[in-house]
Amino acid sequence: MTFESWKMAKVVTPPEGPAHDINLREALEERYLAYALSTIMHRALPDVRDGLKPVHRRVLFAMRQLKLDPGSGFKKCARVVGDVIGKYHPHGDQSVYDALVRLAQDFAVRYPMIDGQGNFGNVDGDNAAAMRYTEARMTEVAALLLDGLDEDTVDFRETYDGSEEEPLVLPGAFPNLLANGSAGIAVGMATSIPPHNVAELCDASLHLIKHPNASAAKLTELVPGPDFPTGGIIVESKEAIAEAYATGRGGFRVRARWTVEQLPRGLWQIVVTEIPYQVQKSKLVEKLADLLMSKKLPLLEDVRDESSEDIRLVLVPKSKAVEPEHLMESLFRTSDLESRFSLNMNVLSAGQVPGVMNLREVLRAWLDHRKEVLVRRSNFRLEKIAKRLEVLEGYLVAYLNLDEVIRIIRYEDEPKKELIKSFKLTDNQAEAILNMRLRSLRKLEEVEIRGEHKELTAEQKALKALVKSDDEQWARISTEIKDVKAKFAKTTPLGRRRSDLADAPTIEFVPIEAMIEREPITIVFSAKGWIRSMKGHLGADTEIKYKEGDKARFVIHAETTDKLILFGTDGRFYTLGCDKLPGGRGHGEPVRLLIDMEEGREVVQIFVHNPDRKLLVASHEGNGFVVAESEVVAMRRAGKQVLNVSGTDEAIACTVVQGDHVAVMGENRKLLLFPLKDVNEMTRGKGVRLQKYKDGGLGDVKCFTLKEGLIVYDRSNRARTYSASDLKEWRGDRAQAGRLPPKGYPSGYKFGGEFGAP
Repeated sequence: MTFESWKMAKVVTPPEGPAHDINLREALEERYLAYALSTIMHRALPDVRDGLKPVHRRVLFAMRQLKLDPGSGFKKCARVVGDVIGKYHPHGDQSVYDALVRLAQDFAVRYPMIDGQGNFGNVDGDNAAAMRYTEARMTEVAALLLDGLDEDTVDFRETYDGSEEEPLVLPGAFPNLLANGSAGIAVGMATSIPPHNVAELCDASLHLIKHPNASAAKLTELVPGPDFPTGGIIVESKEAIAEAYATGRGGFRVRARWTVEQLPRGLWQIVVTEIPYQVQKSKLVEKLADLLMSKKLPLLEDVRDESSEDIRLVLVPKSKAVEPEHLMESLFRTSDLESRFSLNMNVLSAGQVPGVMNLREVLRAWLDHRKEVLVRRSNFRLEKIAKRLEVLEGYLVAYLNLDEVIRIIRYEDEPKKELIKSFKLTDNQAEAILNMRLRSLRKLEEVEIRGEHKELTAEQKALKALVKSDDEQWARISTEIKDVKAKFAKTTPLGRRRSDLADAPTIEFVPIEAMIEREPITIVFSAKGWIRSMKGHLGADTEIKYKEGDKARFVIHAETTDKLILFGTDGRFYTLGCDKLPGGRGHGEPVRLLIDMEEGREVVQIFVHNPDRKLLVASHEGNGFVVAESEVVAMRRAGKQVLNVSGTDEAIACTVVQGDHVAVMGENRKLLLFPLKDVNEMTRGKGVRLQKYKDGGLGDVKCFTLKEGLIVYDRSNRARTYSASDLKEWRGDRAQAGRLPPKGYPSGYKFGGEFGAP
């Protein structure tokens, strides 16, 4: 804003009156708490009684108002969504439609509450069609949840604008919370409940009615585990499942269901027919393809999706010699063919208090709710019966005094008052007599009224006994639960158990050799740091081409199942899988593309990993120590720090530990021999001083057996052996300066020879 515009701006004078001091912290805490409670109660967490969140409850209630019963016709989903957001749920139409769609997806909900007509999405992750194209109506499950809603079974509250009323909770004759599960994230808490089999839940509920103090372990026998809509195999141990149900927290490992399909000529392929719950098939196939392209699935040749209405994923092995169990174990570890569904039964108790409940507490809360619904429904019916009996008794009085009643109605100015006075009737009775049709005066109608009066009186007596007796109430609830169990029995297509339970598998380490086809290779590492893998073991006379100005540095025979270890001047060890090395076509790739080595650092040594060996590492300043080769394997591209170097110092040597003595040659061509036992064995550090220098530093180090002598190679790779007697003058203690080598010793300060050679 410029100065001129500021001058022309309208000055706003604050209102007069006393100022109010506000504690900002308390105000923010109050508003945050209000937001958190609103999120918890009105959005994220389900009610333990009906297992629904407000949006799902409002969708079903709106469909009931539209009379979209299971036997009725379909109506456009746009009509349902419009009623929901207009009357009950003032939020976005897309969020409401997404909630409606999920209730209709048989792969997302174990027992769908909405019967959809049209495109409602699929297990591949494709979205449903627009709400103007799809139609819906309720299923029997929704009908059970809403059964008795008009009979004062639950409380109602005003909608957000006060124009309508909506139920606080549904009567819930169906154990929906555990049957269909729920998931949601609130402020500071979350809920995750897997779906279960209704028949098993009914058995557990009936047992809990008979034995109110039943243990969680007994209930777990009746509810052995979840039952996912997409099937699969639950491979969690029985102890872990029992612990999860006893505490309300835990998890379940779910694996895809697969079979081996035999092909001609001894070939075979794996067919996956069921995938874990909430895993999108298209993303699963895409993930498997990515792993295949990045060579992280060495046992897998190809993956094909041959699904139509049912799931059929075909996994082709690289070789028929591969064990199917090994292949699947590798896929379970690296892909969503195995997933973990967490259990956190954090729900709203009585619609108000969030808390984590165990299996027994959840079933108990549902049964208590059903008891309250039964009592309220019975009292509602008793009120209706009482009003009807009152009217029927008035009718009977009219039949007994028909002529007088007709006279009063015909000749009296105020017949209602006269009827009440003459026959001691109530206001409702007199009104009913006055509104009676003439055809009701026939004798047959009187007989029917007396029969109805008798039936209602008997029903009233039974209901009063029901309201007063807990045993009768639980007997009635048991009958209702048995009816639900019969409707969704395991023999029905919808009620059959889809997820099998299996013991926790014995996790066998699948060796890399079993996952990679074993082939001989020759690893070529050039002087400029280019690396490649050539098929077969090349002979010494084989011509290998390099980039212009480059030459050979290391040529190593290995196999595709081996691990390649690189030792850098930074004192770090780097690990590469020989199967992942660049191919022999061309000149390979720079090794820095495969490992994260700092700029200015170089590779000192390359060798094939042997976990049974020990290594002697040393720095330019003459410090070193012994380390087990099994301790140098790195799991990261950045390598593993083993030899600590600082300043201008750097790692200079790495050799295999063998024999009983160490030979050290400095850049000053002074040779020192000392016992190997004087060098400490460590896993990481600076080490101990091997040789003392005035000028220069360490040139090379080698381990050998004194009795067999020290073998030294010249520049033409010709070997010369120095016996123990020849080396008597050069034997000393660790950290000494040493002496110039004997006459005839090869020039330079390197011992020569191949890595690991004596």
